[in-house]
Amino acid sequence: MISLGDASRVVCAVVTGEPLSVADLTALVRQPRFGAVFSFEGTVRDHDHNRVVMGLEYVAHPSASEVIARLTAESATAHPDCVIAVAHRTGRLAIGDAAFVAVVASAHRGAAFAGCFDVVEKVKAELPIWKVQQFADGSTEWVNCA
Repeated sequence: MISLGDASRVVCAVVTGEPLSVADLTALVRQPRFGAVFSFEGTVRDHDHNRVVMGLEYVAHPSASEVIARLTAESATAHPDCVIAVAHRTGRLAIGDAAFVAVVASAHRGAAFAGCFDVVEKVKAELPIWKVQQFADGSTEWVNCA
């Protein structure tokens, strides 16, 4: 994972082919001064629009690492009481695998909830990553393609 420095409120913002762990990102944001740690884990589900999904692959644009860093920094600026760690996976994933993890810590739960919601929405809306889903009938579908 890419650490952006101890002094930064963005402690991790990475696109990686490695498996993701909520526990690993939580360890990066946990501090004695924080009483709230809020996490989001987006996992690969077994269905999409009434079709059985067998697995998927995430493909990232070459700019994805810079974009996730920028988006996370924007959320940190908007939520100055928070420390943020986010990671998005690329490559082939199985049902149940973590595809996207965001963890936000703050002194109080309201700030942590708001910061996590903000960074999740930003990343899901703007990160240049596409997925191709493999369905049980053998067909595939690209999602989030312009």
